[in-house]
Amino acid sequence: MNKKKRFPLVLVVLVIFFQSLIGITAHAADEFSVNANAGYAIDADSGKVFFNQDGDTPKGIASITKTITAYLVLDAIKQQKISWEQEVPISEYAEKLSTVPDLSNVTLVRGQKYTVKDLFEAMIVQSANACAVALAELIAGSEHTFVNQMREQLTKWDIKDATIINASGLSNVYLGEHVYPGTQENDENLMSARDVAIVAQHLIKDFPEVLETSKITEKTFAPNTSQPDEMKNWNVMLFDGPNYKEGVDGLKTGTTDLAGACFVGTIQKDGRRVITVILNALNQDNDENARFAETNKLMDYCLNNWSQQDVTAAGQTPTDKKSLKVTEGKQKTVSLAMEKPVKLWVRSDMDPTNLTIKTTLDQSLLDNNAIIAPVHKNEKIGTVSVSLAQDTLGYVQKGEGATTDLVTNNEVEKANTFELIWQKITSLFA
Repeated sequence: MNKKKRFPLVLVVLVIFFQSLIGITAHAADEFSVNANAGYAIDADSGKVFFNQDGDTPKGIASITKTITAYLVLDAIKQQKISWEQEVPISEYAEKLSTVPDLSNVTLVRGQKYTVKDLFEAMIVQSANACAVALAELIAGSEHTFVNQMREQLTKWDIKDATIINASGLSNVYLGEHVYPGTQENDENLMSARDVAIVAQHLIKDFPEVLETSKITEKTFAPNTSQPDEMKNWNVMLFDGPNYKEGVDGLKTGTTDLAGACFVGTIQKDGRRVITVILNALNQDNDENARFAETNKLMDYCLNNWSQQDVTAAGQTPTDKKSLKVTEGKQKTVSLAMEKPVKLWVRSDMDPTNLTIKTTLDQSLLDNNAIIAPVHKNEKIGTVSVSLAQDTLGYVQKGEGATTDLVTNNEVEKANTFELIWQKITSLFA
């Protein structure tokens, strides 16, 4: 008798306990933050934003700049303007910059033979500033002209609020007479965390081979020259130890006094790739690997809290446009449907059934918002965009988002002559 009374009470306690756990998980997902001036994370493929902490304000990016330089180098190779094995002449400026104390570099000597591949690897792995300058001079003739090309590329990606004044990410204080015209002594490159993510997304999508370089841990630079250098990747997440993370294969570190400790990282796990951005990790004074600790947290947050789910089915009727008017048809309307299922990235505290559905008709196929018979089944007449009502993060670039074609769900035959006449007569009295 006592057991029968106590058993339901146990169930009640368990239900309350698990509900509290669910509440804690949801709250944690919603309240997550990083200890940095800015943090940002996206799905590399779709551009879905997973996290945005002051990600739209331009800030110092230091050597993350080299992701833009890398893109232009790889693009020049693709267009056969340069080649991997092409020898790169070293200017007096690049040679001198390569020996400035306290700057990340490999030593460059005029008259020695360095290939594009040598300098590219040093720029990514060792973050060699002078190598970025030498590559810029090879492609554009001068670093200043190359900067113009960098700016043009950012404009193509609809990045409008960046400040780019050199190819390396260094402060102007190190460049002497080589500063970009019209800039000040302490000026540096500035970009928002969102913009950094956009650059990284384009770099990885258009030139995935960059990851073969960014995951190199150690290598000898120019071993057959008079001054070879041992390079070691600044990304400690690649090395065995407390900061190692399986699946990380890039992308680029950056550090200056203005920018602080920065890192744009990427991880591939379970068939998905995430791009993360940390600008100015605030615990750097106490932990030299603070940017990687914050990156690790951010990567785990994205991988553990966001999952891709089917939220609509093929053939489903969009809630905002269930049918379309038909003229000259045997039926006055045709029903509409979504051609394919739509997948969305859903955070653990979000309701995947609470959707915002927006239908856009292709007006070039219509006459006064109606389709003219005959109408065939599965005829495309527009698009349907689908998003979560609770999701305010959106996508990193314009034009990205979850969509499917809007199609006709059945056919409508064209009315015969007598039916058309009757339709016109009845319309006069409608």
